[in-house]
Amino acid sequence: MPALHDLGYRSLFAHPELVRELITDFTSFKLLDEVALSAFERVNPAYVSEHLSARQDDIVWRVRVGQQFLYVYILLECQSGVDRWMALRMQTYIGLLYQDLVKRHELSPGLLLPPVLPLVFYNGSPHWSASTELAGLLMQAPAELAAFQPTQRYVLIDQQRLDRTALEANASLLALLFRLELSLFPDVSTKVLPALATWFKEAPQASLRRSVQVWVNGLLARATGNSGLFMVDSAQEDADMGDKLATWAEQLEEIGFQKGFALAEKAKEDGKAEGKAEGQVIALRGMLGSLLRSRFGDLPAPAAQRIARATQAELEQWFERSLSTPSLQAVFDDGAAST
Repeated sequence: MPALHDLGYRSLFAHPELVRELITDFTSFKLLDEVALSAFERVNPAYVSEHLSARQDDIVWRVRVGQQFLYVYILLECQSGVDRWMALRMQTYIGLLYQDLVKRHELSPGLLLPPVLPLVFYNGSPHWSASTELAGLLMQAPAELAAFQPTQRYVLIDQQRLDRTALEANASLLALLFRLELSLFPDVSTKVLPALATWFKEAPQASLRRSVQVWVNGLLARATGNSGLFMVDSAQEDADMGDKLATWAEQLEEIGFQKGFALAEKAKEDGKAEGKAEGQVIALRGMLGSLLRSRFGDLPAPAAQRIARATQAELEQWFERSLSTPSLQAVFDDGAAST
């Protein structure tokens, strides 16, 4: 069974809008920028051969560009390790796709195979070290055989290594969801969730809204270990998203807490001072935010932003002040406006 987060991404990329955003915003290819969504057609990738079982986790779209079709093959590698043999896998899967097209008589009038854009979407923590082309996996052939060796390349989208500045400047839904996964509280609360709330108010498609809910619930379920969070009631499609977003904010804050302490503990075990400091800062931000909200109510955006940018020394100082000061302004106590 696919992991919960894999299912969340499969739900997202079941929509042509997000497939087009993935290609236009996160690869160098521009050929689909102006292609209408009506030109996208989902393809069932469950190809079965004598030696390979059905591929259930991949996503394949057929797109009409001008007078011909091209295929987009998306292979999801969510929170998994690096597969050294990815280029070989991709060649195999595209070969199965071509065999299926021949079997179903779905070729062009000239009986030619269509072009394929092979994408690997990866959001695991280890750096992707696998070769992005099959040539990197082959022994060097004698010169007279070199022209006969197989070739296959794929495009890697490594979510964890995306440029954060460019991501924040991108207003697309997919960029917003990537920021949600990559951000830590309070950045999520002050920047990402308000933008997501605006999107929910304006989103015309109930099915896409529902897929976003499935994705967020999958993210929370994976982070908390609570698989029950992944369930989405059909009634939620038209429910008040304000309450839902508030619940997500609370859960994401708790995840930030846990992640900060986990980083600190891991660094302590490994003896890595830099990682330990990072974990402590994350934990301090979460604890300070919770304490201030319990004393003074919801934090205004300027105060939350100051916490998000603060150093460990500043956070420790503000935490001590917050235990006894009579106002939010007094916590920061440097003459800067906090409300």
